[in-house]
Amino acid sequence: MVDRRKQAVSIRLGGSDVRNIKRIAQRLGVRESDVIRFAIKSMLNRISPLCDEAITGKNLLPVLVESGDELIRHFELDAYRLEGIINERARDDARVDRDDIALLAMSGLREPYLVMRLSRSGSPQDADSPKHSLRVYLYEKYIYRNEEAKGREAEPIGDIAFPVQSTAA
Repeated sequence: MVDRRKQAVSIRLGGSDVRNIKRIAQRLGVRESDVIRFAIKSMLNRISPLCDEAITGKNLLPVLVESGDELIRHFELDAYRLEGIINERARDDARVDRDDIALLAMSGLREPYLVMRLSRSGSPQDADSPKHSLRVYLYEKYIYRNEEAKGREAEPIGDIAFPVQSTAA
């Protein structure tokens, strides 16, 4: 039987985070704990494929591309650790190249360095947003191209369906 009781959890937050939580709660007319629960549930929903150990390799890219720079900076993930997260237990045909994982790891770094590496990788350049260029490059290489070759629409990953968006302007 699954225990469905709620549990109290203690977390440490900085003063500015606490002030922001109080301001949001006051503006919305809700309790501070409601704001914290919303933030946690929203974050868990965004990165839920990381909970499923069966999702590996290129199938894990959408969550890391969409949330990766925040995850990489907050948890200080380097290319070595990201490669383990992405390619561990992945089939050979689903593995992500080390150079591309290094680009993803750099998305949490300064943009000029990312631009330099993207230009060397032959990825499309978007002067307005190097992170957008990285997103387009990785999606084209691992998601869209593979689906075009199979001649079918993208499959949902776990319970989350990542919509296929056109990269044309």
